[in-house]
Amino acid sequence: MTAYLTRRGLEQLKECLSERDIGVIRSVYEHRFLTASQIEQLHFEDHATAAAGARVCRRVLARLTRERVFARLQRRVGGVRAGSASYVYILGRVGSRLVADGRRFTEPSPLFLDHTLAVADARIELVQAHRGGELELVAVEVEPACWRRYISSGGAAEFVRPDLYAVTTQADFEDCWFLEIDRGTESAAAIGRKCRAYDAYWRTGREQEEHGTFPLVVWVVPDIVRGQRIERVISRTRNLKRDLFRVTTGDRLIQLIAGGAT
Repeated sequence: MTAYLTRRGLEQLKECLSERDIGVIRSVYEHRFLTASQIEQLHFEDHATAAAGARVCRRVLARLTRERVFARLQRRVGGVRAGSASYVYILGRVGSRLVADGRRFTEPSPLFLDHTLAVADARIELVQAHRGGELELVAVEVEPACWRRYISSGGAAEFVRPDLYAVTTQADFEDCWFLEIDRGTESAAAIGRKCRAYDAYWRTGREQEEHGTFPLVVWVVPDIVRGQRIERVISRTRNLKRDLFRVTTGDRLIQLIAGGAT
């Protein structure tokens, strides 16, 4: 049986955590699941070589796993041949206590894990584009922090649930984005409902009042065929403000965002 870490032990552990440790823990908390490779790309890019960054990342993750800050899923991404980079990390028992979070994660379904990791990949693309000078990333929020609550015309409480919210700047202008990371699993009816929810939220004016503008809703799709299907849903949905929406494949996401929302 694993020994319980006392409150004093938890405080001592906190004092030993580096600023980067805390950043890594925060990222895993926000995304729920991250691969070792994703953690490396987010937090270990400042080394002389990629190999050096990978070695340091492995040591940090091994230490945090021993301390039960993190745990590993049984399922790997890319299989055993992908090595330690294929491990998927979640908050462990101690990690949950560090962030004062009561959640206990279980093995997710393959579809849920695929979508969650795809959302993380989109964030990493934004961060790397910022580092490379392709765009200026001011802020990024992950679900559920980026969800928006509003009151429908019928008086019921409703939500729009983007996967990511991002703010970028271009010259003297800020652009805001709601990103929907589509994995080709949702029906046309479900896509239509999501689009109508964004339209209903736009009509409340709440986002515009609080933030000065309404984010462009970007559907990020796995391939052109899927993109065409979503574009047809948008074009055929009645009374929809269609210019709220854009559809792009993942490999063109940064090009779209770098071009601005206008």
